[in-house]
Amino acid sequence: MRASLIVLYTDRLWECADFYLGLGLPLQVEQHGNGPEHYAAELGGTVFEVYPASERRPPTGSLRLGFRVPAHAVVRDLPTGRHLLTDPDGRMVDLEITKETNTKE
Repeated sequence: MRASLIVLYTDRLWECADFYLGLGLPLQVEQHGNGPEHYAAELGGTVFEVYPASERRPPTGSLRLGFRVPAHAVVRDLPTGRHLLTDPDGRMVDLEITKETNTKE
């Protein structure tokens, strides 16, 4: 079994998208039909999306995410190693910055 979709709902769409872009996630703006514009990236077969919260889909609560990314992909000025960060909505993000370019291991 493998995760295929992670969706974060937020009242701070741009701030969250900017945070995850800074971690090296290749987010792109998308819109499906009449749905809201949101940000999405495919990460090794898992789709990661950041959507605007709504009355029907309230903000995603407490959640911990983990990402392993190569150092060259990270926009933030962080050294290689493990970093515990917090996104604009207060979700914990466990970021491992690696020297290698292959993040599947």
